[in-house]
Amino acid sequence: MKFTRIAVALTAVASTLLVSQAQADKLDDIIESGKLRCAVTLDFPPMGSRDAQNNPVGFDVDYCNDLAKVLGVSAEIVETPFPDRIPALVSGRADVIVASTSDTLERAKTVGMTVPYFAFQMVVLTRDDTGIKSYDDIKGRPVGNTSGTYEAIALEKDVKKWGSGSFRAYQTQNDTILAVAQGHIDATVVTNTVAASTLKSGKYKGLKVAGNAPYVIDYVSLAAQRSEYGLINYLNLFVNQQVRTGRYNELYEKWVGGSPVELTVPHVYY
Repeated sequence: MKFTRIAVALTAVASTLLVSQAQADKLDDIIESGKLRCAVTLDFPPMGSRDAQNNPVGFDVDYCNDLAKVLGVSAEIVETPFPDRIPALVSGRADVIVASTSDTLERAKTVGMTVPYFAFQMVVLTRDDTGIKSYDDIKGRPVGNTSGTYEAIALEKDVKKWGSGSFRAYQTQNDTILAVAQGHIDATVVTNTVAASTLKSGKYKGLKVAGNAPYVIDYVSLAAQRSEYGLINYLNLFVNQQVRTGRYNELYEKWVGGSPVELTVPHVYY
């Protein structure tokens, strides 16, 4: 009887350990490792870029730092071009994506996406000499955008629908803007934040904004591995806390300025 009781006790302890291990998830791994690796795009100011000392800076960088702080770990910025955001996460090079990633249904087939943490209005960026004054004027023109972005997908779709003009994809946001400035394409569509930052920089002479693009507001999300429900739930609460504590408005004023685009979709997000 004594040996039976001991066997039962050992079985119970082993079962408890197995359950604990089964319940451990990416959130636990991050906390235990003491490090949060964020995939961030650093050619997308003011969301992500490098300062004069080559340090990562921007809204997304600060957002990653805020998340690491509440987790009690250090932040590691994993520089990730737009097309490499999801591969970086899926391959395990990053723990979360904090890189202005549009919450498309196609992406949600691969990764788990949170409620929106930022929202963009799209505008037309062109040169003074093109005669383009609105989105309608780019029909039939050579245009382009950064591969894999929300605006690239929408613009290429319109070019195909028009049946005229041409569309070229570029690897980075800088490449796209440079293509407009150098006349390789006549226009592109970028976020209001990128347009403001580009014109303010003074690096590209003769560029201008030619009105809004008729796209829906681009809501962007944090992302984690699709199966990591514990981490995704935590990220959703973190976004909520950033807004209700006023930190979201603080970061928006710091990096963008003005009134932020509302993160809520009427009758959907609340």
